[in-house]
Amino acid sequence: MDIKKVCVVGGGLMGRQIALCAAINGYDVAVYDSFPGVPEKVAAWEEEYLAGRIAKGKMTETQVAETKARFTVGDNMEAAAADADLIIEAIVEVYEAKAELFRKLDGVIRPDAIVATNSSFMVSSLFKGCFADPSRLCNCHFYNPALVMKFVEVVQGEHTSDAVGTAVYEFCKTIGKTPILMKKEIPGFAANRITGVVNQEARYLVQNGYLTPEEVDIACEQGLNYPMGPFRLMDLTGIDLTYDMFKATIANGQPKPDCYDLIESMVKAGKLGRKTGEGFYKYN
Repeated sequence: MDIKKVCVVGGGLMGRQIALCAAINGYDVAVYDSFPGVPEKVAAWEEEYLAGRIAKGKMTETQVAETKARFTVGDNMEAAAADADLIIEAIVEVYEAKAELFRKLDGVIRPDAIVATNSSFMVSSLFKGCFADPSRLCNCHFYNPALVMKFVEVVQGEHTSDAVGTAVYEFCKTIGKTPILMKKEIPGFAANRITGVVNQEARYLVQNGYLTPEEVDIACEQGLNYPMGPFRLMDLTGIDLTYDMFKATIANGQPKPDCYDLIESMVKAGKLGRKTGEGFYKYN
C-alpha cells in the first residue's frame, strides 16, 4: 500500500503536530477541522514553528518552503480527505464525536483509503460499524508532543487487515518514529496500560492524603528518574483528556477512579493544564 497523501482530521495540539511531522518528512498533508477559527490558528502555528526551525538552524529556508508547499489547512472535509491514502483522526476522546466523524468520512474517502484513529485508549473495533470496509481501520497512537516523541503504537483489531497494519507501521518509520505493531487490540494499548498502573497509585496517594500532586511528581522524577511525573504529564496532555477517559471508565461500569472529583472540578474551572495556563501547576 503506497501512502503518499495524508489527511489529518483535527487541528488541535496533537493533530497539527502529526500533520507537520508528516509534511516535514516528505508527505503531502491536508489538515481538516470544522471548528471556527481553528484552521487559521493551525496556519499561524505552522508559520511560527517553521520560522523557529530556521532560526535554530534545524531546517534551511528551502526545506521550510518545501514543507509549506506540502502542508494545507482547511474546513472542507471532502477537499482534505477525498484523495488521501491515509486519514488520521485526532479529535476529542469522545466516542460519539468520533463515530459521527467516521460515518461522514466513509461517504467521502476512497474505498482503498486507510483510516487510523489516534485515540489514546479506544480500540478501533469500537468504530468498525461506521465503515463499509472496516479492514482498512486501525489505531495509530502518537505521543505528545508528536513532533518530538518517537514512540507510536499501531494496533490491529481482528477486523484490520495485515496489509493495513504493516502499511501504517512502515509509514510511522518513514516520518522518523519508532513504532510498535500490536497484532491484538486491548484498550489502552501498551504504554498507557503500563503507566496506568503508576498513575492509579499516584492518584490513590493524593486522594487519600498521603502526598500532594507535586510530591508524587518529585518521587517519580527524582526517585525513579521519570522525565515527567504523572500530574505534570496530565497538565501536558490536558486535564480534559483524563476527564474524558474517566467518564468512559465509569460508563463501562467500572468504579469511579481516584481523584475523579478533583479532576472534574478542575475541568469545570477551566484549569486544563498547559494549554490554559493552569492545571496542577501554573504556567506563564
